[in-house]
Amino acid sequence: MSEEKDAQQQGPDRLAALQSFYEEDPDDAFTRFGLAREHLKRGHADEALALFEALAEDEPGYTGTYYHLGKLYEHLGRPEEARSTYEAGVEVCEEQGATKDLSELRDALMRMKAEW
Repeated sequence: MSEEKDAQQQGPDRLAALQSFYEEDPDDAFTRFGLAREHLKRGHADEALALFEALAEDEPGYTGTYYHLGKLYEHLGRPEEARSTYEAGVEVCEEQGATKDLSELRDALMRMKAEW
């Protein structure tokens, strides 16, 4: 996985910095999202999953979470959870008018349906 290799070449600095920010303010959605993404880049699926799931539950209006959580579920072989995550994200994005995230989520759902 080239993303994992790239993240490892950056060294632990980014992960350590995000972890430090998280420890200072564990309720900051942006930091939690960034920390989850960094874990994902490094191949730490369990850590990323825990962070994304908690973020989706605690901050359901943070629309970027749904796409990445859904993709992670797909990667982990959990298509039903991926589909329901994408659908929940579509609802939130429609309510908020978050068109970019909405488009990504709809594309992911269409791709999943085409593969079934």
